[in-house]
Amino acid sequence: MVMKKERRDVKEDRIKTFIPGFDKLVPEGIPRGSSILVEGGPGSGKTILCLEVAKRMCQAGKKVLYMSFEEREDRLRGHMKSFGADPEEYEKKGLLYIKRFNALDIARSVEALLSEAKKELLIDVQPVLIPADFKPDFVLMDSLSSIASAFSGEESRFRIYMEQLFRYLESYNMTSFLIREVSSPSHVGTSFVERGEAVSFLSDGIVAIYNVFYRDAPRKRAIEVIKLRGSDVDRRLVEYTIKKGEGAAVHPDKTLKGNFVLT
Repeated sequence: MVMKKERRDVKEDRIKTFIPGFDKLVPEGIPRGSSILVEGGPGSGKTILCLEVAKRMCQAGKKVLYMSFEEREDRLRGHMKSFGADPEEYEKKGLLYIKRFNALDIARSVEALLSEAKKELLIDVQPVLIPADFKPDFVLMDSLSSIASAFSGEESRFRIYMEQLFRYLESYNMTSFLIREVSSPSHVGTSFVERGEAVSFLSDGIVAIYNVFYRDAPRKRAIEVIKLRGSDVDRRLVEYTIKKGEGAAVHPDKTLKGNFVLT
């Protein structure tokens, strides 16, 4: 059984992303220690949004762990440089830690830990995933889809692992942005069933990014905040852009209108 996070009773610190336009969709800020699910289809701009978060947080003096299960470290640094970031400088200052992981290694480690624990839920995720020598303020994970694939046919083990991961991040007050690739936006009425349904329940917030297709106009991108637990959000579907040399930006003054299809 999946247990939702209990809503915190104490007054929470709120953080801003400093991404142009995005904070207007979450005017109260994101509660520190929240886990935000960033979902969308291929090419929608999920990774760039999270790299933009990494850039902005490092510039603010926060420590960021970027965990990749797909792209190499050098390619991620290259993406950051393309919109004005200096990842090597952040790394020298001890603010940024980019590391590529093997999702199959994670699945094997979880299986071994579960065997030792006699299939009990209480396993220790830290040695499986979080580097022991780096204590981040922000954790960016790209992507949960790769981890879910590594647990193929073992949905219960994936669910156990995700429960423990979310619990660990929350216990250390780490704010996280977790990427998940979906082939179709399930919350707008399609029949798509997500792999690892526990993730939506465990996350404090969901940000969805779309490719937008107009019949007689160029393809665009759009973004919306589906939920942010305990917060009032602007739930309009608005334009989202990525520009070389500038990075990601949200345009709350440009609500999507007309005849379009979301993917």
